[in-house]
Amino acid sequence: MFANFIYFIVALLIYSTYQPSEQTNFSPLDTLIFFIALILLFFIFSRRQFARITRMSSTHSHDLLDQQFSSMLTRQSILAIALFAVDIYGLNLSAFLTGMWLFEAIPTFEALIFMALFVAYLTIVWSNAHEAYQHIYRTEMSRRSYVASNIAFSVPVLLPWLLLSGIADLIQALPFDLPRQVLASPEGEAAYFLIFLLAVAVFGPLIIQKFWRCHPLEAGFSRQHIEALCRRANLSYADILYWPIFGGRMITAGVMGLVGRFRYILVTDALLHILRPEEVDAVIAHEVGHVKKQHLLFYLFFFIGYMLIAYATFDLIIYLIIFSEPIYRFVFTTGISRTTVTTGLLSLAVILNFLVYFRFIFGYFMRNFERQADAYVYRLFPSAVPLISTFEKIVAVSGHSPDKPNWHHFNIRQRVDFLRRCEADRSWIQRHDRKVLKSIAIYVAAMLVVAAAGYQLNFGQTGKRLNEKFFETAILNALSRDSENKAGLYGMLGDLYFGRNSFGQAAAAYRTALDLDPNSAMVLNNYAWLLATSEDPVYRDADRALKLARRAAAIEQSPHILDTLAESYYVNGRLAEAIDTARAALGLAKTNRAYYNGQLEKFQAARENPTSE
Repeated sequence: MFANFIYFIVALLIYSTYQPSEQTNFSPLDTLIFFIALILLFFIFSRRQFARITRMSSTHSHDLLDQQFSSMLTRQSILAIALFAVDIYGLNLSAFLTGMWLFEAIPTFEALIFMALFVAYLTIVWSNAHEAYQHIYRTEMSRRSYVASNIAFSVPVLLPWLLLSGIADLIQALPFDLPRQVLASPEGEAAYFLIFLLAVAVFGPLIIQKFWRCHPLEAGFSRQHIEALCRRANLSYADILYWPIFGGRMITAGVMGLVGRFRYILVTDALLHILRPEEVDAVIAHEVGHVKKQHLLFYLFFFIGYMLIAYATFDLIIYLIIFSEPIYRFVFTTGISRTTVTTGLLSLAVILNFLVYFRFIFGYFMRNFERQADAYVYRLFPSAVPLISTFEKIVAVSGHSPDKPNWHHFNIRQRVDFLRRCEADRSWIQRHDRKVLKSIAIYVAAMLVVAAAGYQLNFGQTGKRLNEKFFETAILNALSRDSENKAGLYGMLGDLYFGRNSFGQAAAAYRTALDLDPNSAMVLNNYAWLLATSEDPVYRDADRALKLARRAAAIEQSPHILDTLAESYYVNGRLAEAIDTARAALGLAKTNRAYYNGQLEKFQAARENPTSE
């Protein structure tokens, strides 16, 4: 079930890391035809694959069918992710929504549409899987209930993002500058994220339990029994709820909530009716162990750790992608948009980073926390035999093999073996606690190193020098091998030198770029800006700056190019033309309008008070 969380997060990463290109790969009609055709092919393929497993149900062993079904469900879910990625990067679906007022004002609405599309793809998978699920696991659960349970269990993973993104959109839409300025700064963005994450961790369970349609466990023997155990463990909670996941047919329980006022204990109907009272006690003791061992708080820290790693490595990933020679050659050989290729590879790198972290680091701690919670039973009871018998019943009722692998739990056989070792020798509990404590210490030390490295890479002089050196080396290496786009490379080299105030080297690189491609609007613009604004008077040339800026504006009418032309008019004393051009730049600008407005005000002030110049 938890794999569904991963699928949703990967889909969200695919969407959120994509930057729409100016041109789509296909026309609107062709895109629509491809979109519908791909969905039909996916539906047919998925249906046939699960139908094949259904036919096998009468001739193959249950263990083999269980393995085949689980593998097929995983493969089809991954295929749904791939289809979603094709929609985003191949068909450029989001590009067709660019410019629409609603989506420009509240981008979260657009994201919701695409996440709903991904839910639709998974719904196809779950709907097609239902018949095989019924045959293999001997359940009468309806198709509608099966699909709805999968959706209801998985979708809450998107709620934090939805609230975070939605509130940010609201802040941007409000007519107040201060909140927007705070959110635009790295410090403000980090503070907003951490405050919001803490709020979701505290209040999220209240929303999730309502989304799952949980309802209070009625008064009676079961509730009194669980309440007595919680009092004995000194565990505070808001309520004990029925958990209707998959119709309540799973033998499982859960606990969610960092603080007692918003903490909920979840139990399924099957758990209460199939297990004996002492087995229910053992399961609840396991959940109590998660709270007492602070696992829920550690999960929050591990999520922050992932954000820290992603932040520390983000720029490095971008540099590797942008300046990788094979990628560079691929772009210019195929003619595919550099934006599409770059954002696609960035998305892939971010997803791989996420999968590696959660599969191996987060998964490692989840498995060992589950084992710690299993061992917590000994804090409340003299034996874990009822928990062992519960695991055996789960195997019998679910039909799953006790050796079935799981990335976030040890398999049932491993869990039972550990408890039996503890039955014979309780020192195994202390050994495991020491293992967890040592692992956390190593993790914290590693995160401190990552934090220090991330700070240096993003804010320190070390990172700045490293970035510049990396850029320069990558461009020079590409120049020594590339014979088709040397003009673009020299232009990038000029930008690099200009950025570190090496004006002579920048001017030389720009001149070489223009010798190779006299009509590069980007190089004409950037060279004109250098000549108009250089801090070193030696490299200022107002007259030539104006000539270059005019040529750039004749090729491309964009805000930043018109801004350079306006600045060139300004340094030549032609203030009326500077003001007119600055107005045109402001009219075209969709972002950074405060800058363009400031430029216009500067030129107007110079005309009104010429002696101040």
